[in-house]
Amino acid sequence: MSLFKVDDMSCGHCVATIEKAVEAADPSARASCDLEGRTVEITGAANEAAVLQAIRNAGYEPVPA
Repeated sequence: MSLFKVDDMSCGHCVATIEKAVEAADPSARASCDLEGRTVEITGAANEAAVLQAIRNAGYEPVPA
């Protein structure tokens, strides 16, 4: 499990975009977003570098929480 802070995640569209990007980058990964806390929890056998890059490519800036 990995936890990231994504301060620029502000709405349901952001959540859907991040979840879709993570799962496209690594099908074994699952993203669970907490919009209020602006965090993204990644579970599964995810490649952390690939997941971070996918979130960045989607237009967001994740930082380890």
